[in-house]
Amino acid sequence: MTQDEMKKAVGWAALAYVQPGCIVGVGTGSTVNHFIDALATIKDQVKAAVSSSVASTERLQALGIPVVDLNDVDSFDIYVDGADEINHQMEMIKGGGAALTREKIVAAVAKKFICIADNSKLVKTLGSFPLPVEVIPMARNYVSKELAALGGTPVYRAGVVTDNGNDIIDVHDLKIENAVDLEKRINNIVGVVTVGLFANRGADVLLLGAPDGVQTIESTR
Repeated sequence: MTQDEMKKAVGWAALAYVQPGCIVGVGTGSTVNHFIDALATIKDQVKAAVSSSVASTERLQALGIPVVDLNDVDSFDIYVDGADEINHQMEMIKGGGAALTREKIVAAVAKKFICIADNSKLVKTLGSFPLPVEVIPMARNYVSKELAALGGTPVYRAGVVTDNGNDIIDVHDLKIENAVDLEKRINNIVGVVTVGLFANRGADVLLLGAPDGVQTIESTR
């Protein structure tokens, strides 16, 4: 299978976790778009979706899937989203599409996080993919200096404004050995909205697209 075929395969495989009458948390990105297309085929069985981005909301609504505000939902069973990188501990780097804050909020409310990805995203050590950090615009230079002090090379993602009206700094040259600790340290920098490390709340299930089909990996923690 090609990379896109693997993305499509895991997107459709995630339908197995959608129960009739449920509310589904929906992420952002090219792999998730395949899941949204799949979800549209059973939309009559789905109560509603909670979306992590404007782009996903528009796609869901265009396909006739109702989208509800997260503030109107106490909890829901599953959140389906991709990852830019995921390790064997089910910790992830996310935010290549600049939706990391809303993704992290939706993931926090969901009972189960289903990560869908092709096999190029599975890595031994996180950090080859630049780590996104959403920052308040006036704090961009200060936060960049603090990120550099942690050993990374911060690069402002020029021309990108998040759905929340903030900036993105991508941190290059990291080799993340302790993702839980680094997530806490970066989140504690004044001016940071959130960091695209999903370590404290990692994935519960990974549906991994490979040339020979979809592999299911479940978290042991």
